[in-house]
Order: sequence, then C-alpha cells, then structure tokens
Amino acid sequence: MALTKADLINIVADKAKITRVKAETVVNTIFDSMVEALLKDDRIEIRGFGSFVNRQYGSYKGRNPRTGQVIDVEEKKLPFFKVGKELKEDINANVPKKKV
Repeated sequence: MALTKADLINIVADKAKITRVKAETVVNTIFDSMVEALLKDDRIEIRGFGSFVNRQYGSYKGRNPRTGQVIDVEEKKLPFFKVGKELKEDINANVPKKKV
C-alpha cells in the first residue's frame, strides 16, 4: 500500500483539526518549497527524517536496450534522499534479528 498525497492531506487535516482545503494548502506549500530549494541546488535537511540533495552525474555512453545502439547520455542532476539515523532505527526496530 502506498501513502498518496491525498492520504497525506487527509492525515494533516485530521491531526491538525483543520479543513481539508487548509491542509491541502499546507502540504502543497511544503512540497513547493522543497522543489524550489532543489531547483536552487540547496540541500533540504529534516532532522530525524532525512535529507534531500541533488547529485551530479557526468555524461557517458549508454546503450539503447531495444536496438543495442550506442547513445550519448548527457550529464544530469537527480534528487537523492538519504534516510536519517532516527528514521532508520525506527524502521529497523521491528525487524527480527537473524540467528547465525
């Protein structure tokens, strides 16, 4: 199951006891602010959750999987998420330990 943007808006509305319209504005403002920061190559750090940063990838020779033709892949930037220590610990707290 996936948590959708609509689900997130409903959760914010319920927890904050505000209307769905106001919750949608809050969620959209947060996402828009994050996109703007990444467009400016700023790092986004949310303590206990994780961080977002753009990673730069150089150009390289690739291969079209359908035709096998060699193609030039241009350099690009991609957003990268690194999970925070607290979130990683929370997620792994319920993972049973394997006996060796």
